[in-house]
Amino acid sequence: MDGYRMWSSLNEWLWQDRFWLPANNSWADLEDRDGLVYPHPRDMLMALPLALVLLAVRFTFERFVGLPLSRWLGLRSQTRRLVKPIAALEKHFLTEGQRPTEPQMTLLATQCGLTLRQTQHWFRRRRNQDRPCLSKKFCEASWRFVFYLCSFIGGLLVLYHESWLWTPVMCWDNYPKQTLKLALYHWYLMELSFYISLLITLPFDIKRKDFKEQVVHHFITITLIVFSYSANLLRIGSLVLLLHDSSDFLLEACKLFNYTHWRRTCDTLFIIFSLVFFYTRLVLFPTEIIYTTYYESIANLEPFFSYYFFNTLLMLLQLLHVFWSCLILRMIYSFMKKGQMEKDVRSDVEESDSSDGEAAPEVPRLKNGAAHQPGAAPTDGPRIRAAGRVANGHTRAT
Repeated sequence: MDGYRMWSSLNEWLWQDRFWLPANNSWADLEDRDGLVYPHPRDMLMALPLALVLLAVRFTFERFVGLPLSRWLGLRSQTRRLVKPIAALEKHFLTEGQRPTEPQMTLLATQCGLTLRQTQHWFRRRRNQDRPCLSKKFCEASWRFVFYLCSFIGGLLVLYHESWLWTPVMCWDNYPKQTLKLALYHWYLMELSFYISLLITLPFDIKRKDFKEQVVHHFITITLIVFSYSANLLRIGSLVLLLHDSSDFLLEACKLFNYTHWRRTCDTLFIIFSLVFFYTRLVLFPTEIIYTTYYESIANLEPFFSYYFFNTLLMLLQLLHVFWSCLILRMIYSFMKKGQMEKDVRSDVEESDSSDGEAAPEVPRLKNGAAHQPGAAPTDGPRIRAAGRVANGHTRAT
């Protein structure tokens, strides 16, 4: 009973009019009447089961569309040799870290009876073993491409005839007593469900170098969608969603062509994506979205809690835009320097045998192509290939 009373008190405090609505407005003003429908926070609960439905759709799409398509396009994942199980090294890899320091590496080598070079080789292969294959990357990118493209087209169809799409100041016309249109509700609900599904699968999806920023982005996006719907900030919220979708599907398309090695198409799409991203995220977003929420929204209203909270979320989103813009600029610099897009700077790449600062020294080549070192025999031929499995008296880790 006490728990119910506490929950009731917390719920009553959370939904106070002054937190969500401008002065002299109340939730009673937004009750459905005379055929007029207004958004209600409880409507967003439908996003939870719909997110599970999207997960099932995604699994089906990747299994029966994405994977066959990748094979049809000739995508082949690199074959990786599994490392030899070594308990001490595996324990360190899973609990202490995937990249031991040099003193740690030396200690582990001594414990396992390996050379330092063999231990480095083991950790390098073990990291590569956990990296996702190209087909998984392709399937994930293809699903996101399809959703972002459909969402962008759907958003355009929903908003094309709305005045606030072309004149953002109209987002505040008669606010907060703005009625809800069914098409806008369905689009909003689908977007929320998609981002919830992304948050659910984030631990299992491909982890990139901006993993933490992705987590922050998803949380901010979900909070923005739920909060804007609850406070009837649907108009400005819909502009934020459409603006983001306009470049997201281009990014996923770049990834698809990059994985299939269509370099020219990938490079062209990347330039288009970069221009759209910079214009929408660094020009339109601050000058149109943030400007209207910060200045024009309170032209006829007094500032209230939702005003400050919503603008804080938008500013955090803008900081993420700046962060990703820096990554894109690094890729553009690489593109201009080398003439083609090498990789997504957010992605981990396969490590070669000469990584970890242990590149082999150059040695002269004999006429038959074998390498020769002082005091070493030629490294080709059956005898040497058999002996090559032994180094300093230890079996080489594979």
